[in-house]
Amino acid sequence: IVALNDLADQASIEYLTRFDSTHGRFPGEVKVDGDCLHINGDCVKVLRSATPEGVDWAALGVDLVLECSGVYHTRADGLRFLQAGAPRVLFSQPMASEADVDATVVFGINQDCLSGDERLVSNASCTTNCGVPLLRVLDQAFGIEYVQITTIHSAMNDQPVIDAYHHEDLRRTRSAFQSVIPVSTGLARGIERLLPELAGRIQAKAVRVPTVNVSCLDITLQTARDTSAAEVNRVLREAALSGPLKGLLAYTELPHASCDFNHDPHSAIVDASQTRVSGPRLVNLLAWFDNEWGFANRMLDVAEHFLHVVQTTRSKQP
Repeated sequence: IVALNDLADQASIEYLTRFDSTHGRFPGEVKVDGDCLHINGDCVKVLRSATPEGVDWAALGVDLVLECSGVYHTRADGLRFLQAGAPRVLFSQPMASEADVDATVVFGINQDCLSGDERLVSNASCTTNCGVPLLRVLDQAFGIEYVQITTIHSAMNDQPVIDAYHHEDLRRTRSAFQSVIPVSTGLARGIERLLPELAGRIQAKAVRVPTVNVSCLDITLQTARDTSAAEVNRVLREAALSGPLKGLLAYTELPHASCDFNHDPHSAIVDASQTRVSGPRLVNLLAWFDNEWGFANRMLDVAEHFLHVVQTTRSKQP
């Protein structure tokens, strides 16, 4: 890590890095010295710019900017980083449209689409990273006719602790920890970008629940052939144990609660005890994911793969 750009002051960054209410204490050494944040002896330069143009990315010698503010959603936004000297950007959120980014990547699904020439790449969302692997596996095994997904998501920082007007969506003005709150979601659109073969056959909705971390997807789908809960679980278990989703998809038959998956690095954890089949082509399943830690791991996976592709492409050039 070369630099960290945040509006917070250095002392606050040090404190919040050392002590995390959700994930616990940082296991290494963190100390601020001037504009340098020392993490296990390595110096990370701390910057405080509210705009991409306020940082001389070229002078810092960065290879990749991880844009994690959630503020920037268009190609015009991304170009501001490039014009300020950043060679390439990986966004931690879906972009406004497919045209606003050179590639949207879900690790384990389509990272091989990267050629090394991309400048603006999106890591999609935590919910997309959970849902896409599951739907890919089930579509390949059974064929999917239609899908309905409900995201049951822990509270987020765009919700107030007590009622307060701060959002055009009036439901989001309500206390995060006193209600289950329906909110809008772009999950269906995000999945269709990665799995275009399912375009027009996905609907999604979302609710925020009064928990701090860990969310789940409740997925109902109609298959193209008859199946059973046992067969669905077998297919998902095999996908978790081997193949491109090993280490990304997990499978459990234990009677877990959401807090058991805090700090879990997987994109999705199939809760086999909740799989149901009726009809016999109507399948319902539940998959957990740590919407913070799991997604952060995928950001690093995509960043590492992206830079590896860039370096490999360079080495082949005459």
